[in-house]
Amino acid sequence: MQTRRETSRLGQPLCACSGSGVFVGYASLFGERDQSGDVVMPGAFAASLKRRGAAAVRMLFQHDAAEPVGTWIEIAETAKGLHVKGRLDRNVQRGRELFSLLESRGIDGLSIGFRTVRARRDRATASRLLTEIDLWEISLVTFPMLAGARVTDVKSIEPKKGV
Repeated sequence: MQTRRETSRLGQPLCACSGSGVFVGYASLFGERDQSGDVVMPGAFAASLKRRGAAAVRMLFQHDAAEPVGTWIEIAETAKGLHVKGRLDRNVQRGRELFSLLESRGIDGLSIGFRTVRARRDRATASRLLTEIDLWEISLVTFPMLAGARVTDVKSIEPKKGV
């Protein structure tokens, strides 16, 4: 018995998506205070990334554990902050929707979900300086707590094989 491939109302296969689903950006910026008063310090993610790697950090929508939308390909600390490269899952309805919204710039926020391992208080600014973070997930969000935590580029063409 042959299975019929399900299609959308537009006649396209449901797994069709206009691009590779890949995007890059910064999920956190070092030395910048977010709306809750937290400041992530350089090196704060190092131990967690070494222990977990990108594959064990979940990609969610709006920090909702019931909304996984893709996978992280690369997560690395740079001088600027936590640089990420992720791929939305085009076989998940929300993944297709989010990719469309990323392409149209309808959504571009990123936000981290974590457990604080070590922090100290900066009395002069009343900020909490996060020196070690256990990173659990990074979400695509409408309104990030850190204004500069944004998707910076969306790959709209599938990469050529062998290139």
